[in-house]
Amino acid sequence: MKQFSFTLEAIDHGARAGVIETPHGAIHTPTFMPVGTQGAVKGMTREMVRSTGAEIMLANTYHLYLEPWHDTVREFGGIHSYMANSMPVLTDSWGFQVFSLGSQIEEKKREGKESLVKITEDGVHFRSHRDGSKHFFSPEYVMEIQDAIGADIIMAFDECASGNASYDYAKGAMDRTHRWAERSVTRWRELGKIREEKNLHPQALFGIIQGVIYDDLRRESCQHIASLDTPGIAIGGLSVGESKEDMYHILDVLAPILPVEKPHYLMGVGTPEDLIEWMARGIDMFDCVLPTRLARHGVAFSSLGNHKIMNAKYRTEKSWIPCIPELATSISETYSLGYLHHLYTVHEMLAGMLVSLHNIEYLLNITRSAREAILAGRFLEWKKMIEEKMASLGS
Repeated sequence: MKQFSFTLEAIDHGARAGVIETPHGAIHTPTFMPVGTQGAVKGMTREMVRSTGAEIMLANTYHLYLEPWHDTVREFGGIHSYMANSMPVLTDSWGFQVFSLGSQIEEKKREGKESLVKITEDGVHFRSHRDGSKHFFSPEYVMEIQDAIGADIIMAFDECASGNASYDYAKGAMDRTHRWAERSVTRWRELGKIREEKNLHPQALFGIIQGVIYDDLRRESCQHIASLDTPGIAIGGLSVGESKEDMYHILDVLAPILPVEKPHYLMGVGTPEDLIEWMARGIDMFDCVLPTRLARHGVAFSSLGNHKIMNAKYRTEKSWIPCIPELATSISETYSLGYLHHLYTVHEMLAGMLVSLHNIEYLLNITRSAREAILAGRFLEWKKMIEEKMASLGS
């Protein structure tokens, strides 16, 4: 049975290129991971996802737990068989859902409003967003759910505090995340032995760094999570209300102290400009729902920023989604803006499908092009070239 491994092939001015081996295939980094929240990337077949060059996709533990139920996925032989897709899969621990359902717990307490979640030392009590039913997740149970789902990479249970959280709340959430991570590791190891006895593929656990926008907390969290010696390390709690400047600063703080020998996963960010900056700070893996969410609302990534295809001026536009040659996609080279505008105007489902395909492929083209530059030792030149070509396209 193939084990998880990470080979770092090159580092160029902080940017990294490597290969992650998983039981279901290799992943060449840096890479963007399409998000299949409920076991499917919205509006895309597995063939479409593959055609973008994606080598791994995400599924969401919380959503698959609620429907169809993790034991149902187990009965089908795990997530790969359930989706009829052999691509490597990563499942998250739903720490972000705690944040989302809680809707900024501190603020709700001040306003005297009830939160959908209650966080205790044992775990999280929450109500389903579907039907209001009550549930409880502990670190151990989250490991068991992800074991049943059967992803290649799984995440430790964490608490994702708001980007505007106070220092005291951020520290409490971070400390709890560390204790939960230790419990997650213990249960992961126990389940790993059972999987081995059953001849099931191994799962790689990533611990998650928290600490909001506080430098000392982020450093402390990085040190603690790294000490657990999980196969990979993730950075959570960014893009949850803090400013872009604060996000950049925290990555600058963490970049020099992240374990070099492990893959670095930045959770939940995925705009084109972000990817370029995060790769320069040593990040290997990215995910975000934005590419498909924007596509459903008529917005395409382009080398001129977000392109709003629904604008009336594109009704008779014969040109394509503007992309510099290095980042052009199968969609941007095929369909005119006028045609795409028409599809949205008549509410044709093909519109969202095509632009979803474009947006994901566009992000993957960025990571592939950057990877080639890193391996060639010219990442800074590549970054400058991309930025200059984008600027010239807009002039």
